[in-house]
Amino acid sequence: MKRIGILTAGGDTPALNATIKGAVTRANQCRVEVIGFIKGFSGLLYKHVPHVLLNPLFTEIPELDETRGGTLLGASRAFVDSRDTENMDLVADRIRSLGIDGLICVGGDGTLNGLQPLAERFPVVLAPKTIDNDLGLNYRSEPEEWVREASPAEPGFAYKRGKSRTVFDLDNMVNYATPGYATSVFVSSEGVRRIRTTAESHRRIAIVEVMGRHAGYIALGTAFGQPDIILVPEHRLDVGVLMERVWELYELQKNVVIVCGEGIVDESGEELGARKPTHDPAGNVVLTGASEALRELLIRQFGDEYFRKHRRASSAREAIFTRKVGHTQRGGRPILFDRFYAAQLGGKAVDMLLDGQNNAIAILQWSVKKGFHVDSLDGNAFRDRWGLIHARQMHPSFYDPQLMKPSQVGIEYLLPIFSNAIGWDDVESVRDSLFDSGNLTRPYHSVNTDISKRIRFLHPPVVQE
Repeated sequence: MKRIGILTAGGDTPALNATIKGAVTRANQCRVEVIGFIKGFSGLLYKHVPHVLLNPLFTEIPELDETRGGTLLGASRAFVDSRDTENMDLVADRIRSLGIDGLICVGGDGTLNGLQPLAERFPVVLAPKTIDNDLGLNYRSEPEEWVREASPAEPGFAYKRGKSRTVFDLDNMVNYATPGYATSVFVSSEGVRRIRTTAESHRRIAIVEVMGRHAGYIALGTAFGQPDIILVPEHRLDVGVLMERVWELYELQKNVVIVCGEGIVDESGEELGARKPTHDPAGNVVLTGASEALRELLIRQFGDEYFRKHRRASSAREAIFTRKVGHTQRGGRPILFDRFYAAQLGGKAVDMLLDGQNNAIAILQWSVKKGFHVDSLDGNAFRDRWGLIHARQMHPSFYDPQLMKPSQVGIEYLLPIFSNAIGWDDVESVRDSLFDSGNLTRPYHSVNTDISKRIRFLHPPVVQE
């Protein structure tokens, strides 16, 4: 291969530029040109195919900075419909017109699902990214446990997990951690610690909602911020156990901090928060309101009189508040763990294409003997018997539903990732960049301004004068 393409799909994560940097660095060593497609799959679906040469004369462009969050190529949630064969053929023709021999997609489970129609037309591999950490398998046989049945609510099928018959072992996880996850936990844990001071000072009960969709990895990781209670989507909420613990803690320390994943479910298995009847462009159900629903539950359980009696608030609604960490947990500078392994996985993706792999994924593995190391796996290993790839949920053994905290297995999972996750330069960057006196006078300079000067087109659009 003499020229490969790369694109970043789905939502932004902190380590995307590091993945691109790793791919370009490895391509330079192999004397391979790298073309970056602008705005993910939408760039391929647009007839002019805006793109950037990332390593002219096998030298990376200066805008490629692994410490910068987001993606210099831009991202979109546009996705490829496998049934649209006409459009897929056009995409393949555009790829070939640019002289590209293979494509790297940086994305999550939705992107991996969408690779099949592309992989039937040219070599394509996936470099993983997602703050949710839900791209992977708890063990190799996990896809075989999914079952489907006719959906009563809408045309098509509903999928659910069947009973597991496999003994879980951390060494056997496929894709142990995904770039973006460590930084998200770092930001979320710091947010929990900062919320604590307000709850403590004003005798409040704080509910902090974190992202993750139906996976509880981010919520689990916030244990580093020492919340009192953690609620994850993989375990149904036991209101009795929750209220007993909240009451006990509030009586003892006069403040409580609860962390909940956005996809937590009630006793019947339904999402606690509101479900919008729409999906995002990648097909994911949009979840909102888990923390607010939990707040309303606590308000009803406590009642106003309790807080008035102890002179801590005039009402339960005043005493119990919510905060969402929100998009800050998927933005900004990636910490060392994410930068390093994102670059490793980007380089691995290049090697996979050069080795002739197709419809495969670069993965980050961990074992007691070898520690962290990169590998690859055929994409079909992630598919269930009907060809669908499901987002990985956190293994139930990671969480203790009675303590509402990480179990010993969950602690053992987190420690290898976070023991040395932050580098000295992460700390120094705060002093050197955040409070740089020039920030007070210089306007923000977007990397998009510089990249736009480098964009080329397959068929330059006509400019009207």
